[in-house]
Amino acid sequence: MSRVWIPHVLRAAAGGIKQLELEGETVGELVRALADAHPSVGAQLFTEAGELNRFVNVYVNGQDVRYLDGLDTPVSAHDEVRLLPAMAGGRDEGMRDRDVR
Repeated sequence: MSRVWIPHVLRAAAGGIKQLELEGETVGELVRALADAHPSVGAQLFTEAGELNRFVNVYVNGQDVRYLDGLDTPVSAHDEVRLLPAMAGGRDEGMRDRDVR
């Protein structure tokens, strides 16, 4: 079983758990197993078409799966999979009229 870490923003939908061990041979199988176990999480992870939402980043042992085989990235029993929501920046209103040098 691989260990899957759940980000804080999704923990309420996953019953408050930080991590769990799931069966699967690929990242996609693990993420889908998580979604099956916690449907509220699945609704946030996947689009209606069943694709991983673009704002969800997935890492296996610290490596972004977008640079590996995506959801087809193989995993073993000792791998750690981390789900991380993409962070978007915005304009700091406190900086709006300042000349930053």
